[in-house]
Amino acid sequence: MPTYESDRQDARSSTRQALTGDAALPWWLRTIIVLGALLMAMGAIIALLRPVMLVSPRDEINGAVHIYAGYLASRNLGLAVMLLAAMRWRARSALNTLMLLTALIQVLDAGIDCFEGRWLVVPGVAVLGLLFFAGSAWLSGHPFWRVAAWKQVP
Repeated sequence: MPTYESDRQDARSSTRQALTGDAALPWWLRTIIVLGALLMAMGAIIALLRPVMLVSPRDEINGAVHIYAGYLASRNLGLAVMLLAAMRWRARSALNTLMLLTALIQVLDAGIDCFEGRWLVVPGVAVLGLLFFAGSAWLSGHPFWRVAAWKQVP
């Protein structure tokens, strides 16, 4: 029996070692971060250059749409840049917080898409949010609904 407990402690300590310090992030987590940042940056560019792509063909593009498209662009670009910077600098605590924020934004966007009937984009937005929640859970060692996930990353 003691060997099993020591094996569990060894596994926990090796997992903690991987989560701390300058250890490299796993490829799947880097892929999620880069993919999410690219998608958000692309959305920002579309919002700035072709906001008509963000609305249905029957909707009018006016000054208000351009203003809100600019806000969308600044939000998305800010998140994309900070996600990539935190990943590059291995700032795990900041990266975890940014991943939680990005995940929450994606889930809220999916909810709004459902409410407004944009069913084609809901799965992609929801999956991206869930992937960011999973990445945050790996970084912090806890799912987002636990307070420990929002505190200092080990």
